[in-house]
Amino acid sequence: MEDLIIKISRVFFGFALAITVFISLEVWLINHKNIPNDQAQLTVLENKKVAINSAVEVSAAADIKTTEITDDARPILIKKYLEKYKSPLAPYSDMIFQLSQTYGFDYYWIVAIAQQESNLCKKIPDNSHNCWGYGINSAGTLKFDNYELALKSYAEYLKTNYFDKGLNTPELIMKKYCPHSNGSWAYGVNQFIQEIESGSF
Repeated sequence: MEDLIIKISRVFFGFALAITVFISLEVWLINHKNIPNDQAQLTVLENKKVAINSAVEVSAAADIKTTEITDDARPILIKKYLEKYKSPLAPYSDMIFQLSQTYGFDYYWIVAIAQQESNLCKKIPDNSHNCWGYGINSAGTLKFDNYELALKSYAEYLKTNYFDKGLNTPELIMKKYCPHSNGSWAYGVNQFIQEIESGSF
């Protein structure tokens, strides 16, 4: 929040500074004896246009940056993260976000666990489309025909088997998801969540 306030303050300061500079230039040009008044006014109008355009560009850039840290940027963060790591899930970034909204859990869970379990689906059982290592045991491997079906199944699985039962942190999920972990599973998931949320990837 503090960063956001600083960014907004900088935008307003830049805008005020630009207006002040060009108003001063306007006064100087009008009073300057060597420049005809019509030419001076034309120059002032051109400079005002430049000043306004510059201020608008600065403001637009700040708006884009601000959007990146709001909730509306969550689908963008998912997409950028998956594309950064060349995940086969990248085309499903919007679906991942919508599933998290439908089932009422944070947008980063599906991606963070996929990163921990399969390097974002790059290391999975053949033809399984199973990026989360669930339903894989001595009895067999849970497989899906495509990523869309896998995502829908996994989102429901997370909600009913974990979040609905109060298991809503990596540490709590780990106790049931991979109880033999020495803590590295939760550590990894936490790290990936922080990476996704920060946008610094």
